[in-house]
Amino acid sequence: MAEPLESKTILIVDDDPDIVNAITVGLDGTGATLEVAEDGNAAVEKVAELDPDLIVLDAMLPKRSGFLVLEGLKNKKKRGDRPLVVMITGNEGKRHQVWAETLGVDDYITKPFRMERLIDSVEKLLA
Repeated sequence: MAEPLESKTILIVDDDPDIVNAITVGLDGTGATLEVAEDGNAAVEKVAELDPDLIVLDAMLPKRSGFLVLEGLKNKKKRGDRPLVVMITGNEGKRHQVWAETLGVDDYITKPFRMERLIDSVEKLLA
């Protein structure tokens, strides 16, 4: 039986190796191809190179914040042509969530989060 996300590519963008490892392990069973970027500039390069279906994007990144990465995606492509984005962040305030939503984020998850929450979001968005 085929995995649910077998033909999809997911880019995981986070500078914390433990978070990257946890997300990679959590999404491993979906069948998606998983790629990783550790900072905002690397994320922009990987998006251009890979054209992923979905990005799991940390808000606070070295070199270029997740918000600036998201803003660049919004400016370059129409909504249906750009990757879906799930932003994960330790920011608890609503101000950052509103900013992310204004920039077109598809889901916004605050850390710490249950891995099932992320997997459900990814599967729902890519279904």
